[in-house]
Amino acid sequence: MDLHVRYEGDDDPAKCSARKLARFDLAELHRSARATPTGIVLNPFAEQALSPLDGAGFDALVALDCSWETAEREAFDLRGHHRALPFLVAANPVNYGTPFQLNTVEAFAGALCILGERAHAERLLSKFRWGHTFLELNAEPLERYAACADSEEVVAVQGEYLDAGGADETGD
Repeated sequence: MDLHVRYEGDDDPAKCSARKLARFDLAELHRSARATPTGIVLNPFAEQALSPLDGAGFDALVALDCSWETAEREAFDLRGHHRALPFLVAANPVNYGTPFQLNTVEAFAGALCILGERAHAERLLSKFRWGHTFLELNAEPLERYAACADSEEVVAVQGEYLDAGGADETGD
């Protein structure tokens, strides 16, 4: 699966995982929405969760690389089939341990694992010192999401993690 990034360039270039992927020819950066190919768009605002079913018929994953402070619904106005990643925990040094705050390489790796392309995800993450940690932190949910038949099942599995997290926060 080809990886494409709609690159905003508004975060720290030294910490930008999308730029690093591009340096290793693992993803292609695009400065405009029109130049970005159509595919599965990883969009946290999407109404449907990514599932293994989405892998059929698509040969491109698209991510928006921008700062979390400026990420807004309008920024994800890209052509394609928009899907949200389910509950996953960041392993990158900036957002370590924070649910749903993945950087670009983590989003790609999570999506690839769900779509049955774990070896591709491992290849991407191997370029980052902390990359293996992402797969370790999310081993169980990634395996469970990849075994789901459709988006509805992914959302049900995600609900188990969100319910468990809520119980831990309240002391139940």
